[in-house]
Amino acid sequence: MMARELHPVLEPQTPPDVPAPRPAGRSGRPWLVPLLVVLLLAQMAFAMVTTAVQQTPTIDEPVYVGTAADSLHAHEIRYNPEHPPLGKLVIAVGVALADPRYDPSFSGDQGQVGRHLLYESGNDPWQVMLWARLPVIVLTLAFGLVVLAFARELAGPAGGLVALALYAFSPDVIAHGSLATLDVPTAGFLLTSVWLLWRARLRPRLYVPLAGLAAGAALATKMSALAAVPVLLALAAWSVWRHDSHDRRRALARATAAAGVVAVAAIAVVWLSYLVVDPRLRWSPQQHVPAVHGLRALLVDLMPFPEAYRDGMRVQFGFENHPWQGFLFGRLYTGSLWYYLPAALLVKTPLGMLALWAAGAVALVAVRRLRPAAPYLLAPTVVLLAAAMTGSRDFGTRYALFVPMFLAVAAAGVLAVRRRWAVVAAAALVLFVAVSSVRTFPYYLPYSNEAFGGPANTRLRLHDSNVDWGQDLGRLADRLRERYPAETIWLVYKGSGVPSYYGIDASDPRRVPPEDVHGLLVVSDSSVAKATGRLAELIDSSRSIDQVGHSITIYRR
Repeated sequence: MMARELHPVLEPQTPPDVPAPRPAGRSGRPWLVPLLVVLLLAQMAFAMVTTAVQQTPTIDEPVYVGTAADSLHAHEIRYNPEHPPLGKLVIAVGVALADPRYDPSFSGDQGQVGRHLLYESGNDPWQVMLWARLPVIVLTLAFGLVVLAFARELAGPAGGLVALALYAFSPDVIAHGSLATLDVPTAGFLLTSVWLLWRARLRPRLYVPLAGLAAGAALATKMSALAAVPVLLALAAWSVWRHDSHDRRRALARATAAAGVVAVAAIAVVWLSYLVVDPRLRWSPQQHVPAVHGLRALLVDLMPFPEAYRDGMRVQFGFENHPWQGFLFGRLYTGSLWYYLPAALLVKTPLGMLALWAAGAVALVAVRRLRPAAPYLLAPTVVLLAAAMTGSRDFGTRYALFVPMFLAVAAAGVLAVRRRWAVVAAAALVLFVAVSSVRTFPYYLPYSNEAFGGPANTRLRLHDSNVDWGQDLGRLADRLRERYPAETIWLVYKGSGVPSYYGIDASDPRRVPPEDVHGLLVVSDSSVAKATGRLAELIDSSRSIDQVGHSITIYRR
């Protein structure tokens, strides 16, 4: 019993309503499972670091990196209020290690501060971006251990390995885990909170407060995590209720108290993240904060968070009122489609992974001993996905990165089916996922599965962070230098990088008459997808001759 107390992850306890899984993998080779865990995480780390080294800044990264640098030097919340500080504090660890030159007197907006830091202050953007991405990479690997531990408690060591393999080979997780952005940290903190609430069924006094801290970390990273709060509070109450269900009155009181503990701990983490940046909580926004009205205004005013957080929510509501353009299966539209995210996930998820997700979800409901875990894995996924589907920005599956995390754990339930064919099928599907993921290396952002033609054809069905997020400017510079020296370059680039820094001497073809555009026409594929007017005319009268990173097309004109 002492070993279980000291090592709850390695030796998970099982409550009476969830019989312990058979000790698969406990043979004469106790080193096998740890070795496979190390190998899975090592390949994931290699894929993410390689991707981080090769990619130029994506559209959102300079904003976060610039804000992180400003927080280190100005110790004040000034930029990017639409996202709370914690994720940027994680990025700031890498920025601090890179120690770039920074001008705290710079007065540009949040879109300019990152550009100024990376390209106008005498810094090496390759070095700064790599260091800024490394803390997110480390955090992504740590969340892999959460996936492993959660799944292992449901389905034993073999189940843990299946879940970790799906996580470690997920193109979406690798793509966004290698960037200095906030999507993976938010989803990972939410998964950690749910896992801790699952463990709270056994030791509520330890795990309920920890779950609240993890939930607070998610809320302090990205405001989209707010949609999960009712589910997390309900799960906290349910875990404690199950622990004390023999005394209903006492169980009800403790369940209510548990939900309150999670809420208070989460709120405390949000406040602490702002206080770490500025103990005086100064707030001087560098951008317009729109007014909100009606129910939205009431909700914002009732939030027990700092004014900067509430202003950030107002900015987010302002974004929701904007008529953004979307692109799905070749259709360009204004507004949003409720089915966009499910359709995008269908395109960008390996086929074997889709099959295991579905089988795992069915197993959670159908296999008696797994049913207690179904609310913990399926309810947050459904609620978060439903909330994301109501958003106005159809920009990519990064808004649903919780899906590959939660459903990787759910997929471990397949091994609870006591049939040899289930084990064989699961192993074959995991291998299929691994092959599909490795084949796309190192182009994880534009990944799509084999049913939709692979990464070379993703641009025909999706755009923005699904395909082309500005990540291939450096690769474009290398391609032009190697294959097309001394050519006249006309460039329409969608991204935050500065082409001239990478040696690309190009002009904008939209600013001259079409008859003057001769040579190479280079266009980001998101711009191709949304091309109208003069740009569409130029593309239609040109010949495609090359592709860079599956995100930029080179035409001859």
